[in-house]
Amino acid sequence: MVLDYIHWNVNPQIFHIGSLSVRWYGLLFALAFYFGYIIIKKMFEKEKIPAKLLDSLLIYMFLGTIIGARLGHCLFYEPHYYLSNPIKFLEVWEGGLASHGAAIGILLALYLFSRKYKMPYFWILDRIVVVVALAGVLIRTGNLMNSEIFGIQTSLPWAFIFDRVSPNIPRHPTQIYEALAYLFIFIFLIKHYYKKNGAPKQGFLFAMFLILIFTARFFIEYLKVVQVNFENNYILNLGQALSIPFIAIGFLILIVINKKKKTIQKNL
Repeated sequence: MVLDYIHWNVNPQIFHIGSLSVRWYGLLFALAFYFGYIIIKKMFEKEKIPAKLLDSLLIYMFLGTIIGARLGHCLFYEPHYYLSNPIKFLEVWEGGLASHGAAIGILLALYLFSRKYKMPYFWILDRIVVVVALAGVLIRTGNLMNSEIFGIQTSLPWAFIFDRVSPNIPRHPTQIYEALAYLFIFIFLIKHYYKKNGAPKQGFLFAMFLILIFTARFFIEYLKVVQVNFENNYILNLGQALSIPFIAIGFLILIVINKKKKTIQKNL
């Protein structure tokens, strides 16, 4: 029976004053940067890194995330529409952010940061991915509050009925699946960081982040409703296809790290 499932009818808007609207997604997105700032600040303090670099890093991260996520959505999922209407690229308030685009944007932004401030690229990535995993938890929670990026129909007892978009259809709450996966990955990464006393093997946390995050994303995609119609014609949807290169890069980094370790041990 339909009544046996969880009915989800949360208003995406928390409150509004005139034309100003405060939404759950925006609040959770802002909290991702707030908590990320606190965690990175503690890492910098632990490793005696000048605090003045933190504000610059936050700006690079913010711009890389927003620009990358927006361009990723526009160019990966609806290129014909946005290239035909270039002004639509700027209309972020209409929605449309892609996590794979955000990943690329962050990688490029942090590369520019590392060049400007003469810091090792992988050193930065190893620390940033910890907070990115936590951000993933909050952003997917925001998707849940928006009743978006949900799953296919299911009869499982924990199925959600998203009353605002598809009444009477029980679905996989894939936002929760992803949020929980990212939470476990965040815990793993931050525990390893502190287990190594703030000095993990360079590149290891970044590699594990790529492998774990995008493997989780790859398999959860099987339970999601496709975002654009052309995905129905392919064995893998776009989210899965875009995840594979990130997973491969993660394994490649681990292989390189392992080879370096063996070389050092051989020379001892």
